[in-house]
Amino acid sequence: MRVQGPCHLPPGFHALPWYEGVFTGMFMHASWEHILGNMLFLWIFGNNVEDAFGHVAFFFWYLVAGVVAMAAQTYVTLEFAGARSASIPNIGASGAIAGVLGAYFVLFPRARVLTLIFIFIREIPAFWFLGIWFALQAWTGGLSLEHPETGGGVAFFAHIGGFTFGVASGLFLLQARRRSPRYGLR
Repeated sequence: MRVQGPCHLPPGFHALPWYEGVFTGMFMHASWEHILGNMLFLWIFGNNVEDAFGHVAFFFWYLVAGVVAMAAQTYVTLEFAGARSASIPNIGASGAIAGVLGAYFVLFPRARVLTLIFIFIREIPAFWFLGIWFALQAWTGGLSLEHPETGGGVAFFAHIGGFTFGVASGLFLLQARRRSPRYGLR
């Protein structure tokens, strides 16, 4: 009897359990540009969000943001592209980093972000920078549903799901701070 390796598995069969695939996929990247782009956004926005949540809580929150982002992408893929397309792995930290962007959007909307606009470098409010980024994700994600070839393999709905999770958890954190006498915001 011949033992089949992972390259000879039938469609729909996964060598890893889903929970291992989700977490390993969050730390793998398709190219140097992919990882460098993710790390740039994490470097710009991550430290402030980490300070707002606390170091340990941020670590677990970041992992949950990645799981939520992966679940959003998987749902949209299964709903609109079918099980065969869902067997293509989702890799990268962009969904979790989109969660960071969503939390930043709510927690630091007036912070200024140094931005390259055509040939000019300007500081613009984070609210506008991240709002435009999210609108682009929603626009191109919608286009990729109608014409999958336009997506270029980008998991737009992981970005949308992660960002939405980040906004919701950022709003929750703001409400908790307002209620806490520790912060004196009552």
